[in-house]
Amino acid sequence: MVVDGIRRWVRSSPGTHIWLLIIGITSLVIASASEGLEAFLLHRNSSNIHELNKHPFESLLISGFWIETPSSFALYAVLFEVVHANVERWLGTLRWLCVVAVAHVAATLISQEILLRAIESHSAPRSMKHVVDIGVSYGLAGAVGVLTYRVPRPWRWLYLVGAVAFFALPLLTGGTFTDVGHAIALGLGLACWSLTRDRPPWRWDAGRARHAALEAAGAARQAAGAAKQAADAARQAAGAAREAALSRRGDAPDPPDPPDPPGRRAATGRRDAPGRPRSRPPRSRR
Repeated sequence: MVVDGIRRWVRSSPGTHIWLLIIGITSLVIASASEGLEAFLLHRNSSNIHELNKHPFESLLISGFWIETPSSFALYAVLFEVVHANVERWLGTLRWLCVVAVAHVAATLISQEILLRAIESHSAPRSMKHVVDIGVSYGLAGAVGVLTYRVPRPWRWLYLVGAVAFFALPLLTGGTFTDVGHAIALGLGLACWSLTRDRPPWRWDAGRARHAALEAAGAARQAAGAAKQAADAARQAAGAAREAALSRRGDAPDPPDPPDPPGRRAATGRRDAPGRPRSRPPRSRR
């Protein structure tokens, strides 16, 4: 019964779970990559000022399928089930995708423009043009905003106050450009109210609510378990790769010394004995 409920839940929000699957794959790639490859992938797929100037459409699209910390995938899986899946089931896949795309693209462009102005006014270092700016949080903030219109009154106002406080508090305590982007994405989600006019709000039914909560909890547990297994497999693969590299490095023989030219004498004034290794100057270790 639980498996059938999970299957129905996934089918009712296909966009959310396809997106979550892609994020799981990219998180596995980051977790199993070397430090250098990880830094390259994070910077190459960012929607920072440098990448937006080089290939704007590609960076805007791809940056929404990566997260910087693979260990936070389980948390994002829960948030996707609670927020994105509910919005997609309520609005439909096309309208949900419209809200998410508008929030992600507009919040990214506006926040990076604010950062560029700060760099030009010397309020931020020029190195911020290459800052890592990836993730799914802008789209998630937009979905949180539009979900306000599904909460029935009077709970809607309590939900709205909580959402605004959550995203506005970092701005009041010296937030970064990312915090500005989150606030913008929340506002854009609230601005999409016209997409919700023919969609009814939640009708509170204790039985249905409990059933939906059990289905969502089961899906979240399975997603978290799969994420943990993927992370463990990635750590084991990375450890095996490191051990193999160290083993190959330790088994490799030292390169032979080049032969001495005929008649050449050592620094002591005598010819090196055949087969006797010459002394080498010490190497500096950095």
